[in-house]
Amino acid sequence: MMSANSAAKAPLFNPDDLQDQTAGLINASTAWLQHHWLQILIAIAIGATVFLVSHGLRGWLSRWLMRDDTGNGWGRVVGRAIDRTGNFFLVMLAAKLVVGYAGAPGQVATTINFLWTVASVFQAAVWAREVILGVIEHRTRSEHYSGEALLSAMGLIRLLVTVVLFAIALVVVLDNLGVNVTGLVAGLGVGGIAIGLAAQGIFADLFAALAIIFDRPFRRGDAISYDNSTGTVEAIGLKSTRVRGPNGEERIISNKKLLDKEILNNTRREYRRVQFTLGVVQWTGVDVMEKLPGLVKQVVESHGMKFVRAGFASFGASSYDFDVQFDSPSSAYQDYFDARHIVGLAVIRMLNDESIELAYPTQTDFTAAPDGGLIYPWPRRHAPPAAPTGDPIRAQDTAGATTRASGSPVDEDVGRGAPAPEGDDK
Repeated sequence: MMSANSAAKAPLFNPDDLQDQTAGLINASTAWLQHHWLQILIAIAIGATVFLVSHGLRGWLSRWLMRDDTGNGWGRVVGRAIDRTGNFFLVMLAAKLVVGYAGAPGQVATTINFLWTVASVFQAAVWAREVILGVIEHRTRSEHYSGEALLSAMGLIRLLVTVVLFAIALVVVLDNLGVNVTGLVAGLGVGGIAIGLAAQGIFADLFAALAIIFDRPFRRGDAISYDNSTGTVEAIGLKSTRVRGPNGEERIISNKKLLDKEILNNTRREYRRVQFTLGVVQWTGVDVMEKLPGLVKQVVESHGMKFVRAGFASFGASSYDFDVQFDSPSSAYQDYFDARHIVGLAVIRMLNDESIELAYPTQTDFTAAPDGGLIYPWPRRHAPPAAPTGDPIRAQDTAGATTRASGSPVDEDVGRGAPAPEGDDK
Protein backbone atom coordinates (compact mmCIF):
# COMPACT_ATOMS: atom_id res chain seq x y z
CA MET A 1 0.00 0.00 0.00
CA MET A 2 1.33 3.42 -0.92
CA SER A 3 2.11 5.74 1.92
CA ALA A 4 0.76 9.25 2.19
CA ASN A 5 4.12 10.69 1.16
CA SER A 6 4.39 8.54 -1.92
CA ALA A 7 0.89 9.52 -2.95
CA ALA A 8 1.80 13.21 -2.98
CA LYS A 9 1.52 15.11 -6.23
CA ALA A 10 4.61 14.70 -8.41
CA PRO A 11 6.19 17.94 -9.64
CA LEU A 12 5.67 18.92 -13.25
CA PHE A 13 9.34 19.88 -13.66
CA ASN A 14 12.22 18.14 -11.92
CA PRO A 15 15.05 20.63 -11.29
CA ASP A 16 17.66 17.83 -11.26
CA ASP A 17 17.29 17.04 -14.95
CA LEU A 18 16.22 20.43 -16.29
CA GLN A 19 18.58 20.16 -19.26
CA ASP A 20 17.21 16.77 -20.27
CA GLN A 21 13.63 18.04 -20.04
CA THR A 22 14.49 21.11 -22.11
CA ALA A 23 16.13 18.98 -24.80
CA GLY A 24 13.20 16.59 -24.81
CA LEU A 25 10.75 19.48 -25.20
CA ILE A 26 12.72 20.88 -28.15
CA ASN A 27 12.96 17.50 -29.88
CA ALA A 28 9.28 16.72 -29.34
CA SER A 29 8.24 20.13 -30.63
CA THR A 30 10.42 19.74 -33.74
CA ALA A 31 8.97 16.34 -34.54
CA TRP A 32 5.45 17.65 -33.93
CA LEU A 33 5.98 20.54 -36.33
CA GLN A 34 7.31 18.22 -39.01
CA HIS A 35 4.48 15.69 -38.89
CA HIS A 36 1.47 17.80 -37.85
CA TRP A 37 2.07 21.09 -39.63
CA LEU A 38 -1.40 21.18 -41.20
CA GLN A 39 -3.18 20.61 -37.87
CA ILE A 40 -0.91 23.18 -36.29
CA LEU A 41 -1.79 25.80 -38.92
CA ILE A 42 -5.50 25.12 -38.49
CA ALA A 43 -5.12 25.30 -34.71
CA ILE A 44 -3.24 28.59 -34.99
CA ALA A 45 -5.99 30.02 -37.21
CA ILE A 46 -8.68 28.88 -34.79
CA GLY A 47 -6.69 30.19 -31.82
CA ALA A 48 -6.16 33.57 -33.52
CA THR A 49 -9.89 33.79 -34.23
CA VAL A 50 -10.68 32.96 -30.61
CA PHE A 51 -8.22 35.61 -29.41
CA LEU A 52 -9.56 38.31 -31.72
CA VAL A 53 -13.18 37.55 -30.84
CA SER A 54 -12.49 37.50 -27.09
CA HIS A 55 -10.40 40.68 -27.38
CA GLY A 56 -13.20 42.49 -29.21
CA LEU A 57 -15.81 41.13 -26.82
CA ARG A 58 -13.76 42.38 -23.88
CA GLY A 59 -13.62 45.90 -25.28
CA TRP A 60 -17.29 46.06 -26.28
CA LEU A 61 -18.57 44.60 -23.01
CA SER A 62 -16.43 46.87 -20.84
CA ARG A 63 -17.54 49.99 -22.76
CA TRP A 64 -21.19 48.95 -22.56
CA LEU A 65 -20.99 48.37 -18.82
CA MET A 66 -19.02 51.55 -18.20
CA ARG A 67 -21.94 53.58 -19.56
CA ASP A 68 -23.89 52.43 -16.49
CA ASP A 69 -27.38 52.65 -17.96
CA THR A 70 -28.82 51.12 -14.78
CA GLY A 71 -28.00 54.24 -12.78
CA ASN A 72 -26.77 52.33 -9.71
CA GLY A 73 -23.06 52.44 -10.58
CA TRP A 74 -22.43 48.69 -10.33
CA GLY A 75 -22.03 48.37 -14.10
CA ARG A 76 -18.87 50.47 -13.89
CA VAL A 77 -17.44 48.13 -11.27
CA VAL A 78 -17.96 45.04 -13.45
CA GLY A 79 -16.90 46.89 -16.60
CA ARG A 80 -13.63 47.98 -15.05
CA ALA A 81 -12.89 44.40 -13.95
CA ILE A 82 -13.52 43.09 -17.47
CA ASP A 83 -11.35 45.83 -18.93
CA ARG A 84 -8.45 44.54 -16.80
CA THR A 85 -8.49 41.18 -18.59
CA GLY A 86 -4.93 40.64 -19.84
CA ASN A 87 -3.91 39.65 -23.37
CA PHE A 88 -1.71 36.87 -22.00
CA PHE A 89 -4.79 35.30 -20.45
CA LEU A 90 -6.66 35.54 -23.77
CA VAL A 91 -3.73 33.94 -25.64
CA MET A 92 -3.49 31.06 -23.19
CA LEU A 93 -7.26 30.62 -23.35
CA ALA A 94 -7.08 30.22 -27.11
CA ALA A 95 -4.11 27.83 -26.82
CA LYS A 96 -5.90 25.75 -24.19
CA LEU A 97 -8.93 25.39 -26.48
CA VAL A 98 -7.00 24.23 -29.58
CA VAL A 99 -4.10 22.25 -28.11
CA GLY A 100 -6.02 19.02 -28.20
CA TYR A 101 -7.01 19.40 -31.87
CA ALA A 102 -3.38 19.99 -32.94
CA GLY A 103 -2.27 16.67 -31.46
CA ALA A 104 0.45 18.26 -29.35
CA PRO A 105 2.90 15.91 -27.61
CA GLY A 106 2.86 15.48 -23.85
CA GLN A 107 5.68 17.93 -23.17
CA VAL A 108 3.98 20.71 -25.19
CA ALA A 109 0.56 20.01 -23.66
CA THR A 110 2.10 20.06 -20.18
CA THR A 111 3.77 23.41 -20.87
CA ILE A 112 0.52 24.92 -22.15
CA ASN A 113 -1.34 23.60 -19.12
CA PHE A 114 1.25 25.15 -16.83
CA LEU A 115 1.06 28.54 -18.56
CA TRP A 116 -2.74 28.36 -18.56
CA THR A 117 -2.72 27.71 -14.81
CA VAL A 118 -0.46 30.70 -14.18
CA ALA A 119 -2.52 32.98 -16.45
CA SER A 120 -5.91 31.94 -15.07
CA VAL A 121 -4.91 32.13 -11.39
CA PHE A 122 -3.32 35.56 -11.63
CA GLN A 123 -6.12 36.83 -13.87
CA ALA A 124 -8.62 35.73 -11.23
CA ALA A 125 -6.59 37.69 -8.65
CA VAL A 126 -6.73 40.78 -10.90
CA TRP A 127 -10.49 40.43 -11.33
CA ALA A 128 -11.03 39.99 -7.59
CA ARG A 129 -8.86 43.03 -6.83
CA GLU A 130 -10.74 45.26 -9.27
CA VAL A 131 -14.13 44.13 -8.00
CA ILE A 132 -13.19 44.68 -4.34
CA LEU A 133 -11.65 48.09 -4.98
CA GLY A 134 -14.48 49.03 -7.30
CA VAL A 135 -17.08 48.22 -4.65
CA ILE A 136 -15.22 50.28 -2.04
CA GLU A 137 -14.82 53.23 -4.39
CA HIS A 138 -18.44 52.98 -5.45
CA ARG A 139 -19.53 53.25 -1.83
CA THR A 140 -17.17 56.08 -0.95
CA ARG A 141 -18.03 58.09 -4.06
CA SER A 142 -21.75 58.02 -3.40
CA GLU A 143 -23.72 61.12 -2.55
CA HIS A 144 -23.07 60.87 1.18
CA TYR A 145 -19.39 59.89 1.11
CA SER A 146 -17.84 62.11 -1.57
CA GLY A 147 -14.72 63.96 -0.54
CA GLU A 148 -14.13 61.98 2.63
CA ALA A 149 -10.72 61.00 3.97
CA LEU A 150 -11.36 57.37 3.13
CA LEU A 151 -10.91 58.20 -0.54
CA SER A 152 -7.34 59.31 0.15
CA ALA A 153 -6.73 55.97 1.88
CA MET A 154 -7.52 54.00 -1.27
CA GLY A 155 -3.79 53.72 -1.98
CA LEU A 156 -3.24 51.81 1.26
CA ILE A 157 -6.34 49.69 0.72
CA ARG A 158 -5.26 48.90 -2.84
CA LEU A 159 -1.80 47.83 -1.60
CA LEU A 160 -3.26 45.57 1.09
CA VAL A 161 -5.78 43.95 -1.26
CA THR A 162 -3.13 43.45 -3.98
CA VAL A 163 -0.60 41.85 -1.62
CA VAL A 164 -3.16 39.47 -0.11
CA LEU A 165 -4.72 38.36 -3.41
CA PHE A 166 -1.45 37.89 -5.29
CA ALA A 167 0.09 36.05 -2.35
CA ILE A 168 -2.82 33.62 -2.49
CA ALA A 169 -2.42 33.32 -6.27
CA LEU A 170 1.30 32.56 -5.91
CA VAL A 171 0.61 29.83 -3.37
CA VAL A 172 -2.00 28.26 -5.68
CA VAL A 173 0.41 28.28 -8.66
CA LEU A 174 3.25 26.76 -6.65
CA ASP A 175 0.93 24.11 -5.29
CA ASN A 176 -0.11 23.17 -8.84
CA LEU A 177 3.57 22.86 -9.76
CA GLY A 178 4.04 20.28 -7.01
CA VAL A 179 5.99 22.56 -4.68
CA ASN A 180 5.49 21.94 -0.96
CA VAL A 181 3.90 25.21 0.13
CA THR A 182 3.30 24.22 3.75
CA GLY A 183 6.35 26.14 4.97
CA LEU A 184 5.50 29.13 2.79
CA VAL A 185 1.94 29.26 4.08
CA ALA A 186 3.18 28.95 7.66
CA GLY A 187 5.67 31.75 7.10
CA LEU A 188 3.05 33.99 5.57
CA GLY A 189 0.73 33.22 8.45
CA VAL A 190 3.34 34.06 11.09
CA GLY A 191 4.27 37.24 9.23
CA GLY A 192 0.65 38.24 8.91
CA ILE A 193 0.05 37.66 12.62
CA ALA A 194 3.09 39.76 13.51
CA ILE A 195 1.98 42.62 11.28
CA GLY A 196 -1.58 42.34 12.58
CA LEU A 197 -0.46 42.51 16.22
CA ALA A 198 1.82 45.46 15.52
CA ALA A 199 -0.89 47.45 13.76
CA GLN A 200 -4.04 45.98 15.28
CA GLY A 201 -5.37 49.40 16.27
CA ILE A 202 -5.00 50.76 12.75
CA PHE A 203 -6.52 47.67 11.16
CA ALA A 204 -9.38 47.62 13.67
CA ASP A 205 -10.31 51.21 12.80
CA LEU A 206 -9.79 50.53 9.07
CA PHE A 207 -12.17 47.58 9.10
CA ALA A 208 -14.59 49.58 11.23
CA ALA A 209 -14.50 52.31 8.58
CA LEU A 210 -15.27 49.72 5.90
CA ALA A 211 -18.09 48.39 8.07
CA ILE A 212 -19.55 51.91 8.28
CA ILE A 213 -19.28 52.26 4.50
CA PHE A 214 -20.97 48.93 3.73
CA ASP A 215 -23.44 48.57 6.61
CA ARG A 216 -24.27 52.29 6.65
CA PRO A 217 -25.47 52.81 10.23
CA PHE A 218 -25.03 56.51 9.45
CA ARG A 219 -23.74 58.72 6.67
CA ARG A 220 -22.08 62.08 6.34
CA GLY A 221 -24.60 64.75 7.31
CA ASP A 222 -26.65 62.50 9.62
CA ALA A 223 -27.45 63.68 13.15
CA ILE A 224 -26.49 60.92 15.58
CA SER A 225 -26.43 60.38 19.34
CA TYR A 226 -24.10 58.06 21.25
CA ASP A 227 -23.49 57.86 25.00
CA ASN A 228 -24.24 61.41 26.17
CA SER A 229 -23.06 63.09 22.96
CA THR A 230 -25.07 64.40 20.02
CA GLY A 231 -23.92 65.94 16.77
CA THR A 232 -23.80 65.85 12.98
CA VAL A 233 -21.39 63.54 11.15
CA GLU A 234 -18.95 65.64 9.14
CA ALA A 235 -16.39 63.06 7.95
CA ILE A 236 -15.78 59.32 8.11
CA GLY A 237 -12.03 58.83 7.93
CA LEU A 238 -9.64 55.92 7.81
CA LYS A 239 -9.23 55.81 11.59
CA SER A 240 -11.80 58.15 13.11
CA THR A 241 -15.15 59.84 12.56
CA ARG A 242 -15.62 63.56 13.11
CA VAL A 243 -18.87 64.78 14.64
CA ARG A 244 -19.88 68.44 14.93
CA GLY A 245 -21.53 69.07 18.31
CA PRO A 246 -24.58 71.28 18.90
CA ASN A 247 -22.39 73.96 20.51
CA GLY A 248 -20.06 74.15 17.52
CA GLU A 249 -17.35 71.88 18.91
CA GLU A 250 -15.79 69.09 16.84
CA ARG A 251 -15.75 65.67 18.45
CA ILE A 252 -13.36 63.01 17.13
CA ILE A 253 -13.92 59.35 18.01
CA SER A 254 -12.24 56.26 16.60
CA ASN A 255 -14.36 54.16 14.27
CA LYS A 256 -14.03 51.01 16.36
CA LYS A 257 -15.10 52.72 19.60
CA LEU A 258 -18.00 54.40 17.82
CA LEU A 259 -19.34 51.11 16.43
CA ASP A 260 -19.06 49.50 19.87
CA LYS A 261 -21.64 51.98 21.19
CA GLU A 262 -25.37 52.19 20.70
CA ILE A 263 -25.89 54.81 18.00
CA LEU A 264 -29.16 56.69 17.57
CA ASN A 265 -29.54 58.00 14.03
CA ASN A 266 -31.86 60.94 14.52
CA THR A 267 -31.91 61.76 10.80
CA ARG A 268 -33.71 58.50 10.09
CA ARG A 269 -36.46 59.19 12.58
CA GLU A 270 -39.93 59.32 11.13
CA TYR A 271 -41.01 61.77 13.84
CA ARG A 272 -40.10 63.02 17.30
CA ARG A 273 -42.36 62.39 20.27
CA VAL A 274 -43.24 65.21 22.65
CA GLN A 275 -44.36 64.39 26.18
CA PHE A 276 -45.92 66.68 28.77
CA THR A 277 -46.94 66.08 32.37
CA LEU A 278 -49.91 68.17 33.49
CA GLY A 279 -50.36 68.34 37.27
CA VAL A 280 -53.80 69.67 38.15
CA VAL A 281 -54.73 70.74 41.66
CA GLN A 282 -56.18 68.03 43.84
CA TRP A 283 -59.55 69.72 44.28
CA THR A 284 -60.24 69.43 40.54
CA GLY A 285 -63.54 67.67 39.98
CA VAL A 286 -63.59 64.13 38.59
CA ASP A 287 -65.90 65.15 35.75
CA VAL A 288 -63.40 67.85 34.72
CA MET A 289 -60.54 65.35 34.78
CA GLU A 290 -62.55 62.91 32.66
CA LYS A 291 -62.90 65.40 29.83
CA LEU A 292 -59.31 66.71 30.10
CA PRO A 293 -57.79 64.12 27.65
CA GLY A 294 -60.39 65.02 25.02
CA LEU A 295 -59.68 68.72 25.41
CA VAL A 296 -55.94 68.12 25.04
CA LYS A 297 -56.54 65.99 21.93
CA GLN A 298 -58.50 68.81 20.31
CA VAL A 299 -55.69 71.26 21.01
CA VAL A 300 -52.99 68.94 19.65
CA GLU A 301 -54.84 68.05 16.45
CA SER A 302 -55.91 71.63 15.81
CA HIS A 303 -52.23 72.55 15.46
CA GLY A 304 -51.44 69.81 12.92
CA MET A 305 -49.75 67.38 15.31
CA LYS A 306 -50.44 63.67 15.64
CA PHE A 307 -52.11 62.96 18.97
CA VAL A 308 -50.90 59.74 20.60
CA ARG A 309 -52.44 59.50 24.09
CA ALA A 310 -53.36 61.45 27.20
CA GLY A 311 -54.62 60.27 30.55
CA PHE A 312 -54.22 60.02 34.31
CA ALA A 313 -50.70 58.89 35.25
CA SER A 314 -50.08 59.18 38.99
CA PHE A 315 -50.89 60.83 42.30
CA GLY A 316 -48.40 63.62 42.87
CA ALA A 317 -47.43 65.13 46.20
CA SER A 318 -49.63 68.14 45.52
CA SER A 319 -51.33 67.30 42.21
CA TYR A 320 -53.07 64.74 40.03
CA ASP A 321 -50.66 64.09 37.15
CA PHE A 322 -51.75 63.55 33.55
CA ASP A 323 -49.37 62.42 30.78
CA VAL A 324 -49.77 63.93 27.29
CA GLN A 325 -47.96 62.49 24.24
CA PHE A 326 -48.03 63.63 20.63
CA ASP A 327 -45.71 63.48 17.59
CA SER A 328 -44.13 66.33 15.67
CA PRO A 329 -44.75 66.41 11.90
CA SER A 330 -41.14 65.52 10.98
CA SER A 331 -37.85 64.29 12.43
CA ALA A 332 -36.22 67.74 12.35
CA TYR A 333 -35.33 68.99 15.80
CA GLN A 334 -36.54 72.49 14.98
CA ASP A 335 -40.00 71.14 14.10
CA TYR A 336 -40.01 69.22 17.37
CA PHE A 337 -38.99 72.33 19.29
CA ASP A 338 -41.62 74.50 17.62
CA ALA A 339 -44.34 71.88 18.14
CA ARG A 340 -43.54 71.63 21.83
CA HIS A 341 -43.71 75.43 22.17
CA ILE A 342 -46.90 75.98 20.18
CA VAL A 343 -48.88 73.11 21.69
CA GLY A 344 -47.63 73.89 25.21
CA LEU A 345 -48.92 77.46 25.04
CA ALA A 346 -52.19 76.28 23.49
CA VAL A 347 -52.72 73.80 26.32
CA ILE A 348 -52.13 76.56 28.88
CA ARG A 349 -54.65 78.77 27.09
CA MET A 350 -57.19 75.92 27.07
CA LEU A 351 -56.71 75.28 30.80
CA ASN A 352 -57.26 78.97 31.53
CA ASP A 353 -60.44 79.00 29.43
CA GLU A 354 -61.76 75.90 31.23
CA SER A 355 -60.75 77.24 34.68
CA ILE A 356 -58.56 74.19 35.31
CA GLU A 357 -55.77 75.04 37.71
CA LEU A 358 -52.27 73.62 37.55
CA ALA A 359 -50.69 72.72 40.87
CA TYR A 360 -47.32 73.77 42.12
CA PRO A 361 -45.44 72.49 45.17
CA THR A 362 -46.56 74.12 48.45
CA GLN A 363 -45.82 73.52 52.10
CA THR A 364 -47.54 74.72 55.31
CA ASP A 365 -45.74 74.64 58.67
CA PHE A 366 -47.61 74.41 62.01
CA THR A 367 -46.08 75.45 65.32
CA ALA A 368 -46.82 73.54 68.52
CA ALA A 369 -48.30 75.47 71.44
CA PRO A 370 -46.90 75.03 74.97
CA ASP A 371 -49.96 73.00 75.98
CA GLY A 372 -49.50 70.52 73.09
CA GLY A 373 -51.91 72.17 70.63
CA LEU A 374 -51.15 73.89 67.33
CA ILE A 375 -50.61 77.56 66.60
CA TYR A 376 -52.25 78.78 63.37
CA PRO A 377 -49.77 80.04 60.73
CA TRP A 378 -52.29 82.64 59.47
CA PRO A 379 -54.67 85.12 61.16
CA ARG A 380 -58.09 83.74 62.03
CA ARG A 381 -61.16 85.68 60.88
CA HIS A 382 -63.69 84.04 63.15
CA ALA A 383 -64.00 83.62 66.87
CA PRO A 384 -62.89 80.21 68.07
CA PRO A 385 -65.70 77.75 68.66
CA ALA A 386 -66.55 76.54 72.12
CA ALA A 387 -64.30 73.72 73.10
CA PRO A 388 -66.14 70.52 74.00
CA THR A 389 -65.52 69.18 77.46
CA GLY A 390 -62.93 66.45 77.67
CA ASP A 391 -61.36 67.11 74.21
CA PRO A 392 -57.68 66.27 74.61
CA ILE A 393 -56.58 68.49 71.68
CA ARG A 394 -56.07 72.15 72.42
CA ALA A 395 -55.13 74.87 69.92
CA GLN A 396 -53.97 78.41 70.54
CA ASP A 397 -54.44 81.04 67.82
CA THR A 398 -52.21 84.04 67.06
CA ALA A 399 -54.26 86.28 69.40
CA GLY A 400 -53.45 84.04 72.37
CA ALA A 401 -56.92 82.48 72.70
CA THR A 402 -57.10 78.80 73.65
CA THR A 403 -59.72 76.56 72.04
CA ARG A 404 -60.71 72.93 71.81
CA ALA A 405 -61.29 71.57 68.28
CA SER A 406 -62.88 68.41 67.01
CA GLY A 407 -60.27 68.11 64.22
CA SER A 408 -57.16 69.84 63.00
CA PRO A 409 -57.15 73.66 62.90
CA VAL A 410 -56.94 73.53 59.12
CA ASP A 411 -60.05 71.40 58.82
CA GLU A 412 -61.87 73.59 61.36
CA ASP A 413 -61.22 76.87 59.56
CA VAL A 414 -61.96 75.56 56.11
CA GLY A 415 -65.16 74.02 57.34
CA ARG A 416 -66.28 77.26 58.97
CA GLY A 417 -65.69 79.41 55.91
CA ALA A 418 -62.21 80.69 56.63
CA PRO A 419 -60.01 80.77 53.53
CA ALA A 420 -57.58 77.90 53.23
CA PRO A 421 -53.88 78.72 53.02
CA GLU A 422 -52.67 79.27 49.49
CA GLY A 423 -51.69 76.03 47.84
CA ASP A 424 -53.48 73.79 50.37
CA ASP A 425 -54.63 70.66 48.57
CA LYS A 426 -57.44 69.70 50.84
